[in-house]
Amino acid sequence: MNDSFPLIHENDFESKVLSSPLPVLVEFSAVWCGPCRRLEPELHKLAEMLGNRVQCYKVDVDENPDLAFRFQILSVPTVILFQNGEPRGRINGYQPYPRLLEIFSPHFDL
Repeated sequence: MNDSFPLIHENDFESKVLSSPLPVLVEFSAVWCGPCRRLEPELHKLAEMLGNRVQCYKVDVDENPDLAFRFQILSVPTVILFQNGEPRGRINGYQPYPRLLEIFSPHFDL
């Protein structure tokens, strides 16, 4: 697993997220967002624990307003787990690692 969530844009969202054979965690964030920066180390712990069972990406809502609208991102950070192209789990705001694990681990065979 990468140590970072690579940035993706609207033009590659379909191929990298919605068509992915693996579950995909997407962090919708913004460069100016303090809680987003606080959340990232917690997300990295989750991604590291899940290893090759998940893909991870970041979407900048300021650069991709249509994606933010499409998935009803009303505040940042928002993290959505996509499986088979469908949103399956979602958190809003900063959440510590144990809470991320509680929300997202039921979607994985751990």
